[in-house]
Parts: sequence; structure tokens; C-alpha cells
Amino acid sequence: MLIKYKNQKSNSKFQTLIFGICFFFIGISINAQCAMCRAALSGDSNTKKAEAVNDGIVYLMVIPYLLVVIIGYLIYRMYKKKKAV
Repeated sequence: MLIKYKNQKSNSKFQTLIFGICFFFIGISINAQCAMCRAALSGDSNTKKAEAVNDGIVYLMVIPYLLVVIIGYLIYRMYKKKKAV
């Protein structure tokens, strides 16, 4: 029992380290912006174009998350069926 607890404790530290590294790199990439997009959207006269670009970014961002959720749900359902049988 003590060995299992030690393993969980070290595994928890490893997961915390990996999470911290990922969080750090996500923070770095947030500040990046394409020079072409910045040039095209600078100024007050391009508000409609800026809104269209933002809507496109959100649309492109939602699709991968939606796929991951659907695949995760299907895997969960498969394991639940297998456990019931």
C-alpha cells in the first residue's frame, strides 16, 4: 500500500510538471500574430473584415474540440458497454 502511494505521489508531480510546461508554451503562442493579418486589419475602417476574421478563427477552433469530445464520448460509451457485458 505504501509503495502504491509513493508511485501516485511521484506520478502527480510528473503530471504537474507536464501541465506547467504546456501552460508556459500556450502562453507564449498566444502573443503571436500573423503579419499579414495585422496589416490587413489595422485601422478603424476594417471593422467588418476584423469581425469576419475573428468569426473564422472561432469556427476553426471549435471543430477540433468538438471532434475530441465526440471521440471521447464514443470511447467512454464503448468501455461502459464492455463493462456491462
